[in-house]
Formats: sequence, C-alpha cells, structure tokens
Amino acid sequence: MIPYTLFTLANGLRVIVHEDPTVQLAVMNILYEVGSRDEHPDKTGFAHLFEHLMFGGSVNIPSYDEPLQQVGGENNAFTNTDITNYYLTLPAANIETGFWLESDRMLSLSFDPQVLEVQRKVVIEEFKQRYLNQPYGDVWLKLRPLAYTQHPYRWATIGKEISHIENATLQDVKDFFFTHYVPSNAILVVAGNVTVPQVKTLAEKWFGPIPAGKKLVRSVPAEPRQLQKRQERVIAKVPAHALYKAYHMPGRFDADFHAADLLSDVLGRGHSSRLYNKLVKEKEIFTSISSFTMGTVDPGLIVVNGRLSTGIEPEAGEAAIDAVIDELIATGATEEELTKAKNQALTTLEFEKVEVMNRAMNLAFAALSGDVESVNHETKKIAQVNLAAIRQAAAEILRPENSNVLYYCAEG
Repeated sequence: MIPYTLFTLANGLRVIVHEDPTVQLAVMNILYEVGSRDEHPDKTGFAHLFEHLMFGGSVNIPSYDEPLQQVGGENNAFTNTDITNYYLTLPAANIETGFWLESDRMLSLSFDPQVLEVQRKVVIEEFKQRYLNQPYGDVWLKLRPLAYTQHPYRWATIGKEISHIENATLQDVKDFFFTHYVPSNAILVVAGNVTVPQVKTLAEKWFGPIPAGKKLVRSVPAEPRQLQKRQERVIAKVPAHALYKAYHMPGRFDADFHAADLLSDVLGRGHSSRLYNKLVKEKEIFTSISSFTMGTVDPGLIVVNGRLSTGIEPEAGEAAIDAVIDELIATGATEEELTKAKNQALTTLEFEKVEVMNRAMNLAFAALSGDVESVNHETKKIAQVNLAAIRQAAAEILRPENSNVLYYCAEG
C-alpha cells in the first residue's frame, strides 16, 4: 500500500502528498496532462518540444538547473502520447527550492526566441539521430499511422515530420503553453521526508497565486473498431528482416487491461514465453522475438516484434507467429504460463515501490484515472485475472482483422 493525502488548490492544481520519514530526501513530480494526442495534426511534436523548452528559463528564473544543483538536487523529464512528466530529487531540507522552481515555470516560461531556436535545433537533431538515421528507427513513424486512422496516436511523440518543429512560431509556443501548462491540467506529487501540513503551506504559497487558466475540454476522436487487416512493406539498409505486428487492445484504465497485458506476457515476455520457445529456440525462425503493450490511456496496442533468421522471409515469420497465436486462442494459456506472467508483473510492481520517486510517479499516473486509490489495487487486479479472461482477451484482440503488420525488409 502507498499511503497518501490528496487536496486541490482553488486554481485546480491537484496535490498528492506521500510521507516517508525513513528517507532523507524529498521528490517532486509534476504530471501535465498533455501528450502527443493533444496536438493538432498539422502541428505535431509540440509536447516533446515543450519538455525541452521548460528547462530553458522561466519568467523570473533564467536558469532552471543551476539553482537546483546548488542545493544538491537533480531533475529530468519525459513525454509520451498522454502526458509530460517532470521530476526532481533534492535533500528534504531544501524542498522549497523545488516549489520555487516548478511554480515559476508553471506561471510562465520566459519565451525567449533564442531559447526556442536552441531547443528547436536539439529536437530536430534528436529526430534525425533516433528516428531517421538509425536502423529500424522509423518503425513508429510507419506503424502508428498504419494502426490508427482517426485517433491522434497515429503520430509518434517526436512528431509526424521535422517540418512541424521547423515551422513552429513563438506564438504557436505561447498558445500551446497557456492551453496545457495550467494548474487545472496538472498533478503535483510531493513525496519523501515531508509532512502534509508542510506541503499544504508550500503549495498555497508558491502555486496558489498562479491563475487557473481556461479549463481544457478534450475532444479526441475515438479510433473505430478495425475490421480488416492492414499491412505495409518497407525496404531499408538494416541488418536483417524484421516483423512488427500490432493489435488494438483496451486502454490503461479499462477493466480488461490487465487480462490483455498478461496475455502479451504469456505470448512474448522473456525467453520462456511461447513465441520465444517455439520460434527462436525450437524452430529458429527468429533470432529474437517479444511482445509488449503500449499502456496508453486511450485504447492502445499489443505489439509483437522480432528479427528473422537469415533466409526467412517476413511473410513466413508472420505465418509462424499466427500459428502460435491460433493455438493460444484455441486451447488457451496454461495455469503455469499465467502464474509465471502474474509473478513477473507482481515482482515488477514490488520493485517499483522501493524507490520513493517511482511511488510518486505511480500516484500521479493513477490520478489520471480520476481515482488515486487505484494505485493500491493493481496487485488485486492482476491476481484476479484467470485463464478464462486470458482466452477471452486472446479471442477478442488477436483477431486477424484487428492486426496491422509492418514487414521491415533488409535490402538485397
């Protein structure tokens, strides 16, 4: 169990406090409910650009990192399809420095044109290095628009194309900031060697005066049920043929998510999973293979991906995967497979709880569901999944017409 106290400021900022007097540090985690799904189709990559811009100086503090480092703190951030998450760790005695820094950049960025240019170049370089100039790097630039036709998950967090970031104006940046980086669109978690009264006082002092901003009303188009298999063939300079097969599945807070997640683990988590046992160890069709779930807030994907052995064509690899899947749908998982998958999931959960920062992040993410207490029900939800639920999930999700296949072929 992760104990916590939740309160909301008048401007809409949700604040969660997790007291842990056994540690000497304090952590702050600010989750903004803005990810790539909140972008306009013609202006993508903005959420990720802002992850960088938020470290470029705020209205009253020209340098974010310097004051934090002076008090022994460190920080980082990440962006995905649904959220942008900023976090810092520092000695508990210096926690107010964190409040000062985070509240000032929530109040307003400096909007320095030079900072925009610097960070624009950084993001463009990252786009080239990680997505365009790396073997298999553009997989998500191709697989997402194949799997999604309506929902904004159809573009990657980095953006659809470099030109969207190249053409971003200072006014675009300001509009995006004052739409999404407002108290009512944020969740602040303070954890570690802190107390609830202390955090309440500091939250009111530093975040309370920030204007609430206009309440964001999302209108995200739902992805229609897929009724026909989609496929695409890519030829590139890569070491070996690869195969990516994605199936639509429930969202992270859906009642059926855990059954789908454990189904994915049974299929392809680790070297004792079905796909690895049959297609790597026994038949040597693939040199590596795995499956994983995206874990997105809105309905996401189970992705099976693998590198093929020399001389094996992607279509033959897919047929081998389909045979394993057909068997799983027909006969279901075994008790041993499900127990192993549950143990892996539960072990991961327990390891996450060791670090106070992970607890803070999990509390913030749980708050997205509208029920922070859900963070303490994960173990129970995993334990409740039975063989019938796995078989039902397999029959519903792993349908041929629900699949999106990218044949990623090596030249020659």
